[in-house]
Amino acid sequence: MKQTEPDFWVLEYVTITKDPRTDLVVAIGGTDKAADILQRTGGFLSAPGPRGDYHRLPHGLPIEQQRRKATAASHALLAAGHSVHLDPTLNMLVAPDGEREAALRYLAGLAERAAAATTSSEVAEVLTEVAAPVHGLLPLAREVVVRAWIAASDFQGAAPTGEPDPIARLGSTVTSMSEAARAILHARNHAARPAQRSATTSPPPSRAQPAKSRRR
Repeated sequence: MKQTEPDFWVLEYVTITKDPRTDLVVAIGGTDKAADILQRTGGFLSAPGPRGDYHRLPHGLPIEQQRRKATAASHALLAAGHSVHLDPTLNMLVAPDGEREAALRYLAGLAERAAAATTSSEVAEVLTEVAAPVHGLLPLAREVVVRAWIAASDFQGAAPTGEPDPIARLGSTVTSMSEAARAILHARNHAARPAQRSATTSPPPSRAQPAKSRRR
């Protein structure tokens, strides 16, 4: 007797995440009931997509509003019996140090990947995470320093005459970080190239010399 698989009464999965290209919070998947909850509880809007309709939050919402609406919608969906994945960066109920701990784990993981690399391409992948132009760790850190530099300049004003201005030196620090990112990317490009095997130059085969005839 052939055994058939049982029918599971599981509602369709819903993923709520933030699109990195547009910075929109989107919800993908789910049933009509899930769509109703997203619209009523989270303020999501229905929108046509390349693979069918999806839901998104309105344009231009502050980050805190995005997190609040996404968190409220995800918990309403869970309470209704839906399976939900909520992007951790949108979850307002995460412990305050949760994001920092996740960042530290990520950095430790990169260090372990670099130490355990067995090919130059694996090293290149780690360096890409560090210095990628948009989402690399170093360019993101540079953006933090730039904004801190601008804010500190507005608050502190100029340093006393004759004393070095530590706030102004942040400008040169930003330049150094940009140069470091370029150097790391250059090394990444070099490491990503296929390894070139050195051609071993062997002497050409010696031609047999005709035996000299002996004169008697």
